[in-house]
Amino acid sequence: MTPAPLLYVCVRPQQGAAAAEYESFRTAMRLDPSQLGHHDLVREPLPGDVFERYSGFLVGGSPFNLADPESTKTDVQRRLEADLERIARRVAAGDGPAAMFTCYGIGVVTRMLGGEVSRAYPEDTGPVAIELTPAAASDPLFGGLANRFTALTAHKEGTAAPPAGATLLAFNEGCPVQAYVVGDRLYATQFHPEPTTRAFTERMAVYRDDGYFEANDYDVVASRVLAASVTQPSRLLEAFARRFRPAEAA
Repeated sequence: MTPAPLLYVCVRPQQGAAAAEYESFRTAMRLDPSQLGHHDLVREPLPGDVFERYSGFLVGGSPFNLADPESTKTDVQRRLEADLERIARRVAAGDGPAAMFTCYGIGVVTRMLGGEVSRAYPEDTGPVAIELTPAAASDPLFGGLANRFTALTAHKEGTAAPPAGATLLAFNEGCPVQAYVVGDRLYATQFHPEPTTRAFTERMAVYRDDGYFEANDYDVVASRVLAASVTQPSRLLEAFARRFRPAEAA
């Protein structure tokens, strides 16, 4: 039987941005298309046999906000969040696949585990300094990173502390929870591990009018992004692929 590959789970309504994000994940992980599947969760519910078909999940970012009042969310967003919680709950149980939830996704995992997500810890669009905790040194994914590195962020919500059962791996002054792990296979990051600086500016153009930064400041913010050295975050994805990709699919 052919081993199950990894799956990118799209939670972006904008299909162009979603396609580019998939390519960023695939390139960062050094995989070919046969090794990283693609599922558009905005348009298609999670398949019933998804946990039998895939050995790991990569959840991208989204313009949705988990902390928004439930009454303001669309049916699509509520269904999408329920499907993401299914993945997080299954992985947290430790009985099968692995997963990395990024940006919007960290809020889903935090809420599923009983933590609080709010608008209290936003970060501006662009490069930020990330610091690792002592626990990161022994983690299979984070242990190979520099203790302090630059990553790219753009988010309107965050959390003050990791949820129960999670081990904090990274933080910074503006956002106390930048990454954590649950067990040995459920990872969540607030920062984006996948894009190059060029890909990030192209994503910024899509969301120029969505309130992440002043639209008229696009050129200034993009210049700051392009000048940044962002080499460490993608190493997380390489390590994830090495650890959780089926050997026969290598």
